[in-house]
Amino acid sequence: MAGFRTHITVSGALGIAYGGAAVQPMGFTTEAGVLAAGVTAVGGMLPDLDSDSGVPVREMFGLAAAVVPLMLIPRLMDAGLSKEGILATLLFGYLIIRYGVANLFKLLSVHRGMYHSVPAMLIAGLCVYLAYHSPDRTLRFLLAGGVMLGFLSHLILDEVYSVDWRGLKPKLKSSAGSAFKFGSSSVFATATCYLILGGLLYLAYLDYKKAGGELGL
Repeated sequence: MAGFRTHITVSGALGIAYGGAAVQPMGFTTEAGVLAAGVTAVGGMLPDLDSDSGVPVREMFGLAAAVVPLMLIPRLMDAGLSKEGILATLLFGYLIIRYGVANLFKLLSVHRGMYHSVPAMLIAGLCVYLAYHSPDRTLRFLLAGGVMLGFLSHLILDEVYSVDWRGLKPKLKSSAGSAFKFGSSSVFATATCYLILGGLLYLAYLDYKKAGGELGL
């Protein structure tokens, strides 16, 4: 499979291209383009959260613990929380993700399990869409699309690196097919993944209905 540095390089380059396209020709602001580039780069590293190596997991959960609470700020402000309440939420959000969620994820996930899958990519996109509160729905679609684009690049790279190109005839390694997939050998893991995806789709539908059924495109 591709190394952590390769994934960062590719998703970073994709982020620059995606952020640039968001500004021109799509017409988003420069700030939105920079944010889209950032979430695309991060999306390309997300599947490494189930890595057997401690470095990618530690780095990614540290980043997630900092970024996820920050993305919730607009939603917290809209909910009418005081500055102190927002700061407390950010602090506890960091601690919960950095230590609680990280340890739970380590216990429940296996390398190249359902977290390396197309449904997991959709889950990542929906999480960004629901977490980022903005009256501009197209901006939320942009950010969700960015994280999914980065995530997808990781899955594709892992599959490309699952082929042994040495010799006259390429050969598939044992890891082939374990990254870009829609299900796994574990019925429980597959069912859980799709239940989470279904729940997030329902929340996105409720959000859509709350906005009056307007996509804002």
